[in-house]
Amino acid sequence: MNIYVGNLPYTTTEDDLREAFERHGSVTSAKVVIDRDTNRSKGFGFIEMPEQDEAEAAVKALDGAPMNGRPLRVNPANPRTPGGGGGGPGGPGGPGGPGGMRRPSGDGQRMR
Repeated sequence: MNIYVGNLPYTTTEDDLREAFERHGSVTSAKVVIDRDTNRSKGFGFIEMPEQDEAEAAVKALDGAPMNGRPLRVNPANPRTPGGGGGGPGGPGGPGGPGGMRRPSGDGQRMR
């Protein structure tokens, strides 16, 4: 079972996360999500537990439990949808009008 863990303290490591859940059963993986730009925790992560009953017990025990002064939000993770979205195409441009760059007329005469 894949478990979402939110409201993590930003100093939480994957080992910290794993230790908290191993008290309730076997942990296959622990992942703290890191921001690519800042290389810091985004404050949430995921735990994978192979045994459904242990995972459910961990969710029940740890949801709302404090970790370094912050109450954890723990619940079963929503499965990813195939394709992942990525946003749609941009909308149409604005209404007509002169648009673009103005062309110099060269001799100061107006174009008709």
